[in-house]
Amino acid sequence: MTNIIDRTTAEAARAWPFEEARKIVARIGGKVPAKGYVLFETGYGPSGLPHIGTFGEVVRTTMVRQAFQRLSDVPTRLFCFSDDMDGLRKVPDNVPNKEMLAAHLGKPLTSVPDPFSNEYTSFGAANNARLRAFLDSFGFEYEFQSATDYYKGGKFDSMLLAMLKHYDEVQAIMLPTLGEERRATYSIFLPISPKTGRVLQVPLMKVDAAAGTIAYRDEDGTTVETPVTGGNVKLQWKADWAGRWFALDVDYEMYGKDLIPSAELSAKIVKVLGARPPEGFNYELFLDHEGKKISKSKGNGLSVEEWLSYGPPESLSLYMHQAPRRAKRLHFDVIPRAVDEYLALVEKMPAEEAVKAVENPAWHIHNGQMPSNTSGGVSFAMLLNLASVANTEDKNVLWQYLNRYVPGATPESAPYLDRLLAGAVAYYQNFVKASKKFRLPSDKERAALADLAQVLRNIPESESAEFIQNEVYETGKRHFAKEELRQWFKTLYEVLLGSEQGPRMGAFIKLYGRDNVVKLIDRALAGEDLGKAA
Repeated sequence: MTNIIDRTTAEAARAWPFEEARKIVARIGGKVPAKGYVLFETGYGPSGLPHIGTFGEVVRTTMVRQAFQRLSDVPTRLFCFSDDMDGLRKVPDNVPNKEMLAAHLGKPLTSVPDPFSNEYTSFGAANNARLRAFLDSFGFEYEFQSATDYYKGGKFDSMLLAMLKHYDEVQAIMLPTLGEERRATYSIFLPISPKTGRVLQVPLMKVDAAAGTIAYRDEDGTTVETPVTGGNVKLQWKADWAGRWFALDVDYEMYGKDLIPSAELSAKIVKVLGARPPEGFNYELFLDHEGKKISKSKGNGLSVEEWLSYGPPESLSLYMHQAPRRAKRLHFDVIPRAVDEYLALVEKMPAEEAVKAVENPAWHIHNGQMPSNTSGGVSFAMLLNLASVANTEDKNVLWQYLNRYVPGATPESAPYLDRLLAGAVAYYQNFVKASKKFRLPSDKERAALADLAQVLRNIPESESAEFIQNEVYETGKRHFAKEELRQWFKTLYEVLLGSEQGPRMGAFIKLYGRDNVVKLIDRALAGEDLGKAA
């Protein structure tokens, strides 16, 4: 099923991807740009492996691109641009052959040998391949671009000559942002030594815009005069960012809040070159469980691989969609809620009118297409509780309970549910099991639990989850005052599930089985430790 929306609905949509897309519509004024398409861009530094920030930037940019495609018939492209001409500044901690890499410090990443194997021509090529595999695994539609290809292949030549022509003006933008010592030697051009192959940060002795050359002193003290074209130099990164915007005529790019000053400088440079900087969107940074900024070097964040060990990729996409301009904690404890919020949003999507559908994050995650994946109405929280009471690490054991709730479902016929179950079992074992605290019921609670056990014995197995939920509620009313009913359900969670919070008990009883829940109650009334297998 497709949630088809007309242009009028798209133009009125309030979801942030549409708000961003309207900025691009206004930018082009209803006309096709001279290059023939609207260009979206994301950047990547291949000195390290792709990370969760890479995913976030591409998925958010993709959502804006999809929204733009509902607002305009102008063709679009998305470039994922790798800054692989950057010099290797330090040896990463998470790679082999560190001594070999140390011998190539300062060289462009595509001139440094591959430390992983002999499969790729360089360190940069190896990480670029990992980036493409990473993006391909999520099904992103993009075009990979390499800075090395652009510099060495001549695609940046016109831009570099324009930078040289406006050298003094661009320098005047950059120098006030630098310390006194750095200003004395700073140049936007970084020559690549023809003798050592290293990217040099050296002052320029001569700038000749008419000849298209610069002169500098090489590492051995000799004077070198070289064209700025043909891959003989690269740009300092802020100028490089501006140069890319100018050369490619980028229309839209996102960046983290920490890069706002850099984006402002790059925009000024683009204007000096006589062009228009792209529309931008700055997103907030992620925080760890203590509310501190996540740092790749500190390793206090959460990787994409870690998230996907527990939750499906769509739940991560939802997390990226939600409030991108608000700092959010990115830690393991956000995963269960993100999964269940995603499942709830997908359930609502088919029934929603188009005007509401475009406000549903699931619409943006799936580009208006109703996903084929389904959980059969089983929440991640419910699966966590199932893993808890069943006392097993084997997800296949839990399928006997799922068959009761989703008749006919098997790992083969319901692979999405099987993946959710595997993630829930792993999450329970790693994060929930150790924190479980079962307690014994009070006399009042014992009477209510004994009553519930008898009620459940009299309920046919075929009754619905809603019917069972109502019976649980009515049982509570017989033992607890109206204002105490919240305590009744808390009793069920704490005594039977070892948690202060839990699922709708009707659904859980239907899933785990009437007789199994009765056994749980009987064990609790007998004073057994429900944290141990029966």
